[in-house]
Amino acid sequence: MPRRYDPGRRQRIIEAAIAVVGERGIAGLSHRAVAAAADVPLGSTTYHFATLDDLLIAALRQVNGEWLADYARWVDGIDLTAPLADEVTALVGRTLAGDRSRVELEYELYLAALRHPAVRPIAAECLDEMVALLGRRIEDVHTARAVVAFTDGLLLQQLLTGRPFEPAAVRAGLAGVLG
Repeated sequence: MPRRYDPGRRQRIIEAAIAVVGERGIAGLSHRAVAAAADVPLGSTTYHFATLDDLLIAALRQVNGEWLADYARWVDGIDLTAPLADEVTALVGRTLAGDRSRVELEYELYLAALRHPAVRPIAAECLDEMVALLGRRIEDVHTARAVVAFTDGLLLQQLLTGRPFEPAAVRAGLAGVLG
């Protein structure tokens, strides 16, 4: 039987992995679950991604790429005449008001690096790129790193606690971080 030409198969597998993590969490990620979700033979997932870490890396790279594209658009739109705390507060508010399941998925993949050392460089690359993007715009890489860390921590706390978003508290916290 001739091999079926399917140039989009690898990408479908990555998208299926992202969907599986979104539905079942990292613990639900398996080659079998992804193959079923992508509607491909099990051997296709292991052909393209020998290990689950390889699959996690590909999924995180894709999710990070989408997040970084959004982040770059935000950075490009920062009003340099407005206080940075206001701009960051608006970003956090928009992120939390958007597709919460998508933000939860992004953090689940990002935090998978805690248990999967092979994934850590991918998570670190994303953070470094966020710092570089913001640092070029505000011309201070140290402040950019502090803002990225603050924003990350704040978003994670909001997702974990479900507390209402309080822009004034975020602005005040950022003012403390920014000096």
